[in-house]
Parts: sequence; C-alpha cells; structure tokens
Amino acid sequence: MSTENKKPVKKNTKIVLGIALVVLLIAGFYGIKLYSTYFAPNVSGKTAYVFVRTGSSFDQLLKELEEKEALNNIGSFKTAAEKMNLANNLKPGRYAVKEGMNNRTLINKIKAGNQDAVKLKFQNIRKKENFAAYLAKNMESDSLAFIKVIDSADLIAKYGFNSDNIYTMFIPNTYELYWNISPMDFFEKMQKEYVKFWNDERKRKAAALNLNPIQVTILASIVDSEALYDKEMPTIAGLYLNRLNRGILLQADPTVIFANDDFTVKRVTNALLAVNSKYNTYKYAGLPPGPITMPSIKAIDAVLNPEKNNYIYMCAKEDFSGYHNFAETQAQHEINAKKYREALNKRNIFK
Repeated sequence: MSTENKKPVKKNTKIVLGIALVVLLIAGFYGIKLYSTYFAPNVSGKTAYVFVRTGSSFDQLLKELEEKEALNNIGSFKTAAEKMNLANNLKPGRYAVKEGMNNRTLINKIKAGNQDAVKLKFQNIRKKENFAAYLAKNMESDSLAFIKVIDSADLIAKYGFNSDNIYTMFIPNTYELYWNISPMDFFEKMQKEYVKFWNDERKRKAAALNLNPIQVTILASIVDSEALYDKEMPTIAGLYLNRLNRGILLQADPTVIFANDDFTVKRVTNALLAVNSKYNTYKYAGLPPGPITMPSIKAIDAVLNPEKNNYIYMCAKEDFSGYHNFAETQAQHEINAKKYREALNKRNIFK
C-alpha cells in the first residue's frame, strides 16, 4: 500500500478523536453541572429546620433558606427547584435540612410533604392561655386558634368537660406531632390520649377514692403545686384526701395564689385569703372547679396511689429546703407554722 493512501486515514482519525474529545468535554461539563445541581451535597454544618407555611410562596422558602444559611449554594438549589417544579408543589410543614443532603433529596422531600415531626413536651403549665401560647410557639397555628377550640362550649361538652375543667383533658407527656397540625386535629389527638391514659386500672383506683378522672386531676394539680419533690406527693395527696373525706376545707395556698392571679407571691397573707373566688379553698369547700396547673403524671398517680396517713395539716419547713412538716393535730401544726413564720420574718419575706 502506498504512503499516499495512508495520509487521509490518519487525518480522519485525528478529526474523529478531536470530535470525541470535544463531546467528552461537553458531556463532562454538563455531567458536572448536573451533578452539582442535583446530586452534590449542598448542606454542611448542623441540622437546620425550614418551615413552609400554609399558602407560602417559593420565594418565601428561598428567603428562609438564605436567612438560616441552610445551603452552601442557594443558586444551585433554585435552579434544581425550578426544573423540578417545586413552586407549584410546595407542601406545608417542618423539614429538617441535614448535613450531606443534596438539592434533589430536599426538593423531593418538600414536594412529597415528608415533614419532620415536632417533639412536643408539656407539663406544669398554669393556664389554658399559657398552654395555647406554648403550642403556638412550637406549631404553625396561633394561640387564638388553639384557644378557640379549647373554649368551644359545644365541642368540650361533647366529651364531658366544661370551660373550667377542660384543661384536665390534656395529659402531660412528650408527643410527636406534625408542625402544621390543625387545632381541631390536635384537640382530637389529645382526647384520644386522655382515653388511653385513663385505662381501667386508673379509673378503678379513682372510683375507690370516690373521685372521677377530672376530680383526680384537679386534686393532682394542687398536689403538684405544693410538692417540690416527687417523693412527697403521695403524702400530700393522702393529706388532702383526708380533708376531703372529713369535709374540711382544703386550705391550699396554691389555690389562693391562683385565685389572685399573682404567681410572684411567696407568703399568703390575709389580704390574699379574702379573694372571692371558687378557687379559694380557704372560702369554698371541696375541690376548685378546675385545675390550677397542668399536673404531671406523677402527681396524678400519687393521688391514685396516696400514702395512708392521718395528716390534716402541712407547712413548709423553716429551713427552706422545699420539704414540709406534716401534722395530725392543730396544736402540732401551730408549732410548725410558727417556726416557718419566724423564718420568713427573719428573711424579710412579707408577701
């Protein structure tokens, strides 16, 4: 074969190789761009939470992502989101943006509404208004929306409660809930938790005390307010049950503080005792119409499993340890009370 015939082959080969190289470079460029836009990790650092509010726009989502500095490259996310039509498929919710997550994963998560639940833990919250404010702080709906449901006379009557005692329906615990749960759905979930909590054994124990679940919870709210230490709860519960069973006024200081709506009080004075309120157990016999706080489960179970004692009186110890001196007689109580009054005077605590 002559050399003249070989030259065109070499030339053609070079052209083909050149074209192939260009194609590879182009493919590599777009491959890298595709990878960086959709599949490259775009989150670094600790987990951030992004909230997509009901009715919010794609621009609002971008703004939140920017404000929280959740992404390394907001531009690549915007490009991927536009290609994947996220703007028309936003699902409200709370979404965790975790380290190593790529744009495609985050976009699909929001489009599918695969939100991350909120761990809601509550107990010892004094009033319904405080509770509604706590819920609003951790959930999408505002406090007024929660209060509207909790104070709905027709709704709460349907489940056997009234506006004074509806607060006993909320069993303090840790719950996993979706951030955008509606107040009505939240109420119904809590009602189911209430039914689950008040099983046959707890109802049987309540009946043995001649109390119903609502009354047990109201008494537990007093016990919880009195006891700084859990181990004293059964003793305090036994004392108040003794008073109830003997028809003696409960005379519980926390109820007076609640009735006066002043939780800065350190010493209950005669002026405070004069308040005319059904929550003033120095004036009105029996249990108050509703709880004075959301009692802990330990307090509820302390009422259901009270210490059997003959105590009628209690007074905070004069050493301010948080413990109490208990007494069966008025005479012994006066001795204990005198010690405590003198300790208060010594510390200049007069209100």
